[in-house]
Amino acid sequence: ECSARELTEATLRRLAAVEPVLHAFTTVTAERALADADRVDADRAAGRTLGPLAGIPVAVKDNLCSKGIATTCSSRMLEHFVPPYEATATERLWQQGAVLVGKTNMDEFAMGSSTETSAFGATSNPWQPSCVPGGSSGGSAAAVAAGACAAALGSDTGGSIRQPASFCGVVGLKPTYGRVSRWGLVAFASSLDQVGPLSSSVADAAEILQVVAGHDPRDATSLQVPVPDYRASLRSPVKGCRVGMIRECFGAGVSPDVVQSIQAAAAQLDALGCHVEEVSCPRFKDGIATYYIIAPSEASANLARYDGVKYGLRAEGARNCGDMTARTRAQGFGPEVQRRILIGTYALSAGYVDAYYHKAQQVRTLIRQDFDRAFARFDLLLTPTSPCTAFAAGERVDDPLAMYLADLMTIPINLAGLPAISLPCGLDERGLPVGLQLIGNVLEEARLLQVAHAYEQAASPLAHCSRPPLVRPLLHSTAN
Repeated sequence: ECSARELTEATLRRLAAVEPVLHAFTTVTAERALADADRVDADRAAGRTLGPLAGIPVAVKDNLCSKGIATTCSSRMLEHFVPPYEATATERLWQQGAVLVGKTNMDEFAMGSSTETSAFGATSNPWQPSCVPGGSSGGSAAAVAAGACAAALGSDTGGSIRQPASFCGVVGLKPTYGRVSRWGLVAFASSLDQVGPLSSSVADAAEILQVVAGHDPRDATSLQVPVPDYRASLRSPVKGCRVGMIRECFGAGVSPDVVQSIQAAAAQLDALGCHVEEVSCPRFKDGIATYYIIAPSEASANLARYDGVKYGLRAEGARNCGDMTARTRAQGFGPEVQRRILIGTYALSAGYVDAYYHKAQQVRTLIRQDFDRAFARFDLLLTPTSPCTAFAAGERVDDPLAMYLADLMTIPINLAGLPAISLPCGLDERGLPVGLQLIGNVLEEARLLQVAHAYEQAASPLAHCSRPPLVRPLLHSTAN
């Protein structure tokens, strides 16, 4: 009904209208977007076969390498880094005709839960700009929610796709570890990181996953397994699906509004023919303590490469090599990144590695065993995505523990390497979105998408179709 260029121009107008308020992007690639769109239109006019994403405007989190385009990780350390190669996940998007509108803001090196640790300024929530969009993929979630792109890629190390999806009222999917290549994703914690889509619907998430999933010989952790037809799975009936509500996710510290919305969602799944029942995962709440040993330890090793020698920032005025490295890291890394490097270095140090890192890996195994027992009885598990809805900007900046607890429900899934999806299931008393998290067993993305799609189609329009207040005044003006 419209050309790729018309769609891209409309998206860029929306992006320009909301960006002064949201600050969702670190780089806007308008010229490239229009050139990409023109190529799609030329291919269509010539009768050539088009990819499934042909002409669709997408955004990419700024820790996925884009050849010839700055990839900063929202850090001064990489402020001027322009990769000479393309990440596998994004390369697959462009091969199928997707149009890049920009790179999205994030917590620095993906370390944060609010997109406030970005060296280039915080991102706002389109539902209420005085609130955070979640993190670390907050720019991607805010951009999708505000209509500044049709979909976006993010990365998820402990909830960094799902938690901002919950806060911004969009769909966020974290695939099984190894389902999507990590080649070209700037590493945070290599045993936890995973690339996935954020979108405005479950069907769109399935479409994106269909394109980016699959084995990549350049990534040693990439799984050599077939990729099912995720789009076809959306049409499968859900009757008889067994869903376990994790009991440990509904206790103290969880907002009553969140509990109410999740219980209503569980009732809706029951009405669709799913069998919903409580299940216990006793080690679930140990995920936070376990994660904040393992993830910083891996970050400490991965970020050791930023020493002022090879690439990135190099501090001036150093007396010797050691001084240069110390000055470079002090200037290039923000407080949260420095905090996590220090935690990880301490946990890996001689005399402490057994007490902390090795013990955390043992608890990680126990968490995975809890999931194994649960999946012996259930097809999917159900929790809130976050214990709360979006909190006020600045509210938790000086309280790291409170900030970390925003990922209480998402972290155990990364530790176990499982797939999970967050989708909107209602609004709290302030009118902010609540996210429902569905968790699948290894490589069960098709079932996740199937049940999530069925819920999305059956739920009230308020649960998944409403638009943020920031966007509503723009809907008419951009259409004109």
